[in-house]
Formats: sequence, structure tokens, C-alpha cells
Amino acid sequence: MGSTQVDTVVTPEQCPVTRALTFVGSRWTPLVIFHLNAGARRYSELQRALPGISPKTLADRLQALEHRGLLTRTVYPDKPPRVEYTLTDIGRQLGQILDSVSDWAEQPGVDI
Repeated sequence: MGSTQVDTVVTPEQCPVTRALTFVGSRWTPLVIFHLNAGARRYSELQRALPGISPKTLADRLQALEHRGLLTRTVYPDKPPRVEYTLTDIGRQLGQILDSVSDWAEQPGVDI
């Protein structure tokens, strides 16, 4: 799928762009990535930065990002335990892509 010419029939399930946009486009996921792109964050910091997100939804999004290798969850043996979330290298790459998408969406003439 690296070229603009399509030689074969590709279903949405086979298209890497469609699969990526479906995952990234789920509600709250881009905003979680945006906040983690600035550096490591604790759960409570993310919750404060995302007013309106439920604790369950935030936990689900973090778990999905971790499962796909886009972030790491580090537990520190403090009392009480401290947990930080950090984007992996591929998570930071995705953050840069989302920054570019944001720039594109905010330019004059784009009406989405």
C-alpha cells in the first residue's frame, strides 16, 4: 500500500491506513497520545488534562495503547505505588503524525 496506484482489491480490514485510523480515531485516543507526547504522565495527571473522560475509558485507552506497543506503563515501588505512562518510540512517531494531521485540519480551506 506504499504507492498511490492500487493493483489489487483491498478490503478495509486489509488496509493498514484504515486499520490505523480506526484505532486512532476512537474517542479520546488522540488526546491521550497528545498529552503523553509531551512526556511521562501519571494516571491522575491524564485524568485532569482530559475533563469529561471517565476513569474506565481512560484505563481502557491506556491499556489498548500499551497492548499495541505504543506506550509503556512503569510501576514504581513507592508507598503508595506510583505509575507513569510514557510513549514508546513508535508511540512518539504516531504522536508526530497526529501533530501533522492537526496542522492539516486547522489550515484554511479544510472543512472537516
